[in-house]
Amino acid sequence: MIRKITFAAAFCAVLAGQAHAEKIGVAMSLFDDNFLTVLRHNIQRHAGEVGVEVQMEDAQGDIARQQSQIENFAASGVDGIITMLVDADSGRAMSKIAERAGVPLVFVNMLPANMDEFPEKQAWVGSDEEQAGRLETTEICRLLGGKGDAVILMGQLGTTGQRGRTKATEEVLKSDACKDIKVLDSQSANWMRTPAIDLMTNWITSGMKPAAVISNNDEMALGAIQAMKSAGVDMKGVIVGGVDATQDALGAMEAGDLDVTVYQSAKGQGEGALDTVLKIARGQQFEQKVVVPFELVTPENLAQYKSKN
Repeated sequence: MIRKITFAAAFCAVLAGQAHAEKIGVAMSLFDDNFLTVLRHNIQRHAGEVGVEVQMEDAQGDIARQQSQIENFAASGVDGIITMLVDADSGRAMSKIAERAGVPLVFVNMLPANMDEFPEKQAWVGSDEEQAGRLETTEICRLLGGKGDAVILMGQLGTTGQRGRTKATEEVLKSDACKDIKVLDSQSANWMRTPAIDLMTNWITSGMKPAAVISNNDEMALGAIQAMKSAGVDMKGVIVGGVDATQDALGAMEAGDLDVTVYQSAKGQGEGALDTVLKIARGQQFEQKVVVPFELVTPENLAQYKSKN
């Protein structure tokens, strides 16, 4: 009889443990960004599907604030942490915080500079930024016929997206097929639409007439389009490209203003990050590097991507 009671108590304890909803802290670099908003919503949606509680924090582009948020998550006893870094170089500090606390940590989207030094309970889920820049610029080069003037809109300097996409763009433009494309200027608009409007307006005012705008993301591409349309530029004479395939960007493509974008799967990254941190927390096997492929989007295949992000 005693044996039966002991077994029953142990079984109830197991059930109680399973019934306890795991809690994951999510430290985002920024809430006020189109793609990152979609990414955040996908994490929240998937958490609801798998019965996990998530707490979201916005670093507002501040590394110190994000570090404090991760420290607070670790101290509060969350089962795991997901972070979209403000800056790639801050990854090492965030890794150490989680490692000291023994809390699983998954970096999403931005590849941290310390990827090759990850402790056992840490991973990265994201996409190859160079692939995005390569796909975008190769298609723009094709549409230009391999020659013409271009400007480059870069994201926040130092981020892996800015580094990888810009590096790939520059490599494509050095290739034999694209070497006759001249870059008039290359400046950062910090991933945002309004700074891109201002930057593009300044370029137009200074007399620049680029045949192409190569943007590290859709938000800046949309800002450039808005500035050109306000200045009376005929959009039929300018090739504009971006990255992310956001709904706004797909609308601009449907309207004939955006020529190229690259689909970045917020669903794949968000679900992958949550699934990975849960595997680590549960002691299951996991991949330390999960790559979600980019895909080229043009007016020809636009319909396939309308409901993806």
